[in-house]
Amino acid sequence: MAAPATGRRPNVVVVIADDLGVGDVGSYHPASRVPTPNIDRLAATGVRFTDAHASSAVCTPSRYALFTGEYAWRTRLQRGVIGGYAPSLIGRGTPTLASVLRDAGYRTLCVGKWHLGMEFSALPGAAIDFARAPYTDRDLEARIDFAARLGGGPLAAGFERFFGTSACPTCHAPYAFIEDDRFPEPPSEFDDDPVYTSRSGMRSPGWSHRDVDVAFAERAVAWVEEAAAEGVPFFLYLAASAPHEPCVDELVPPFARARSGAGPRGDLAWLYDWMVGRVLDALERTGADGDTLVFVTSDHGALPGDRVLGVDGEVLRDADGEEAYRTYGHDPSGGWRGAKGHAWEGGHRVPLVVRPPGEPGPGRVDARLVSLVDLLPTVAALVGVPLPAGAAPDAVGFADAVGFASPLVEGAPSEAPRAHLVLHSEAGVFALRAGRWKLIEGTRGSGGWPPPAGGPPEPGAPGQLYDLEADPRERRNLYAERPDVVARLQALLDAERAGAGSPARRSAERP
Repeated sequence: MAAPATGRRPNVVVVIADDLGVGDVGSYHPASRVPTPNIDRLAATGVRFTDAHASSAVCTPSRYALFTGEYAWRTRLQRGVIGGYAPSLIGRGTPTLASVLRDAGYRTLCVGKWHLGMEFSALPGAAIDFARAPYTDRDLEARIDFAARLGGGPLAAGFERFFGTSACPTCHAPYAFIEDDRFPEPPSEFDDDPVYTSRSGMRSPGWSHRDVDVAFAERAVAWVEEAAAEGVPFFLYLAASAPHEPCVDELVPPFARARSGAGPRGDLAWLYDWMVGRVLDALERTGADGDTLVFVTSDHGALPGDRVLGVDGEVLRDADGEEAYRTYGHDPSGGWRGAKGHAWEGGHRVPLVVRPPGEPGPGRVDARLVSLVDLLPTVAALVGVPLPAGAAPDAVGFADAVGFASPLVEGAPSEAPRAHLVLHSEAGVFALRAGRWKLIEGTRGSGGWPPPAGGPPEPGAPGQLYDLEADPRERRNLYAERPDVVARLQALLDAERAGAGSPARRSAERP
């Protein structure tokens, strides 16, 4: 690929979906019932990675890894996600993708779902232990000062501007936009409508769950146009809500309804592709496309389809107690076993399409093992920004990251390929991938929610071992047959967990 059209450092754009699977994207899964023309046109002139993974099968930990280059299980977060009122997971002084680019002179712009913690304040005379607060609670929210400035969050993690929500905008209160470090319209109403969120919480009077992603896209486009006009390199991180549940028609913008053949969830996946298209069009319209490095991906795998809700808003279950889903003949995991939350491939395998700056070339497919935890050193190498002292790849590495700049730009620094990757499920189950082999530790099931075959680790369960080359669908457990491979992978996993290390690892909060 050619160098940027100008002599300055290229812009960086990361657009990330919430719950998009490889089976949702046409260039990955031709049988997809979701049209994704914008991601596919990016793949036609960029690099499509076919063995890309989030570091976790749920969103908070995978986003933490993307920003810091460190696995989130090295922090206090050992399973699941954090709520909308939780304090910052990124420790003070931790270098992030945003802070590294900011310090190199980039404008740093964050739009969308944050979900890595912010610092809320209690009303005068009230006391709240936000570190132990529930996701939402009327008594808790009655003691929060929504007019106060918010600490932590994107501004503390290296971003100059922020427009978005503290957590998931369709299922984690507060339901209100944040501009930099304030609520322009503070939450003042309590929303307990299960049809729209299935979770109650405070919201601002003008809030609309349905229109959140449209607002995110329009702000992202406005900031691209503003930054491009200034002629200063910029980093835009756009985190969509789509296609996260609840997947019901009421939450799909009217112009996006029936755009797919996969029901409301499919329509929301189409909406994410529309957001990608809005950003690509803005880059082209402003003349910035040739000077921009673009990443399009997802924070983890997908749900199986639309969860079936009863008239009371509760999830329906079958005779075996399994949650019911409508799939419409569409497989969001693209043939891989499992779904969001699982240690199986469907939980963490993600689409990752990268378009380097410069003149567009023919699209390429790359099969090397990569992870979203690798973005920080990869971006730094591609734009020529040094990593902070003590985080050089030839030393400890940037925490847990292994850069993959060399397949993206001709002449980029050559890196050794990633030898193995630690993966983590919703329930805190560890897995390790090394070449063709994959070890899942201490469980017979998926290692997490949701069904099918979900659930937490089973005490005394021996684990699972799969040969992904011979058995990509993870149907034949070789744990008992190949103790030699189990022992080798277990030793690698134990060594990773025992690792000390990087500046990020030392400064982030520990359990």
